[in-house]
Amino acid sequence: MDLFSRIVSFLEWLVWSSGIQVGDESIPFIIIALLGTGVFLTLRLGFIQVRHLAHGFGVTSGKYDDPDEPGDVSHFQALTTALSATVGIGNIAGVAIAIHFGGPGALFWMWMTAFFGMALKYSEVTLAQHFRSVDFEDKDPNAWEGSVSGGPMYYMERGLGPKWKPLAIFFAAALMVTSFLTGNAVQANTVADTMLDEFGVPVWMTGIATALIVAAVILGGIKRIGKVTGILAPLMASVYVLGALTILVMNAGAIAPTFALIFREAFNPSAGIAGTGVGAFLLTMMWGVRRGLFSNEAGQGSAPIAHSAAKTDEPVSEGVVALLEPLIDTLVICTMTGLVVLITGVWNSPVATTIELGGGDLTYVVAADGAGNVGVDEVPEEIVFVDGYVAAGNGSPALGWHEVEIARLFADAEHSRPFNGRVLPGQGKAVSSDGGEEVTFLHGMAMESGAPLTKLAFERGLSGLGNWGGFIVIISVLLFAISTAISWSYYGDRCANYLWGPKAVLPFKMVFVIMHFVGAVVTLATVWTIGDIALGFVTFPNLVALVMLSGLVASLTKSYFERRPWEENAKVHQAVVASKKHKK
Repeated sequence: MDLFSRIVSFLEWLVWSSGIQVGDESIPFIIIALLGTGVFLTLRLGFIQVRHLAHGFGVTSGKYDDPDEPGDVSHFQALTTALSATVGIGNIAGVAIAIHFGGPGALFWMWMTAFFGMALKYSEVTLAQHFRSVDFEDKDPNAWEGSVSGGPMYYMERGLGPKWKPLAIFFAAALMVTSFLTGNAVQANTVADTMLDEFGVPVWMTGIATALIVAAVILGGIKRIGKVTGILAPLMASVYVLGALTILVMNAGAIAPTFALIFREAFNPSAGIAGTGVGAFLLTMMWGVRRGLFSNEAGQGSAPIAHSAAKTDEPVSEGVVALLEPLIDTLVICTMTGLVVLITGVWNSPVATTIELGGGDLTYVVAADGAGNVGVDEVPEEIVFVDGYVAAGNGSPALGWHEVEIARLFADAEHSRPFNGRVLPGQGKAVSSDGGEEVTFLHGMAMESGAPLTKLAFERGLSGLGNWGGFIVIISVLLFAISTAISWSYYGDRCANYLWGPKAVLPFKMVFVIMHFVGAVVTLATVWTIGDIALGFVTFPNLVALVMLSGLVASLTKSYFERRPWEENAKVHQAVVASKKHKK
């Protein structure tokens, strides 16, 4: 087991951490590849995300829809299916993490990744549409198999040539693994943990309930998935954005200064909360880029699978729809989260926290003047506290929460009795010098991060409305996680279909549902890591294919906007609408 853990740790470092050393920081190769490809495609396509964004809105509205064109779902449903997978926990937790570690300026770099990510999304979706496989045979009663299959595995094999098929097979297999884990089991675990923490519901009960919901949707195939996400995605986004907008309206005077803070800190970061120090520009940029790219999933090859199912015979018409994904996911929803976290002041304000001495949020750090906190390489055997403070003084290891030192520890939740005694990190407990009492919990003022930080921001921002702020985040977490699992099931079943054919689709769905329940009831630290490794492995070959096929994307784009086929589609759509009205 120890060997397995070491292998997983090495692969995680290889995929997400190895890179080019700049000063004291390393820029991961995957970040360089994603951002570099986005910049390259933006220039290659003449800033497509600026010139044709309005057309993307027009196509998404449905006014150019032709029901007789090949595909399984409308442009709008394809977009909402993809958004249901990308708009998720990353929008709630990811932004808060970026600000916690990178400071307010990280939000600016998230915007930059979204801008260049739009060109990535456009390219991969256009290619997926162009090389997709369409089965015109009537599938009833097996409609759940789907009539369309598309994605990077198809444009790798068909666009780059048969000799690239092994790479396509590798991509499909790795993405299918990711669909079981990060796209499914982790989402179920998030829901189960939330229901247990907030309402005391046993994880197995939540697991059964959400597995049944997911099964009821995904067994109906992409058409049912499209119908459900067409309702669920706008609903969940509306609930979350409405809550955020309410906070921003109530604090309208703070919006302009907050934007000024974001821009100032993006290029000249000051002392931060968990690692950002004076002049740590690279750290701020990297946290923004990392969370931005992985929030909207641009370049990772998952969303093109959903967009391939759209009813159209013009690949570019779906490519322009995909431009909206990073816009909605990062430039709108992530920005809302970031502004709420910053305006309410929770990002740099410690709160009364119960410190679980064996918990995953506990770290061991050394405070560094003006440069945040530095994690220790070796966990100390014991840390002695006198009157709540570290006895050894400055420069010695101290307890941290989310990588930030806890200034003073207390034995009670009221913070009336400073802790005196020893903390034993290896045993996950503390021994009081007053009678030798052993405890597994202490108390102190600590910094939050991730989803709890966002929840705290909404609670504080909507404090005048009782507990509604916290409920909005809780409801959003539940909806985002379930919708992500639903959409990722389609990504995985298209990979299964590519690898083994239509007969593999139903078995895949059954395993997917089982993995959803398993994810709800087990600890998923290693599972999350393995899923992230698989997702990293699929990203590199996808980016290679996008660069090699960029000339084809440019050619398809030029042809489409010269021919203007949407004008004929608009006439067809009007005729269909008129016919339906006449029948009524």
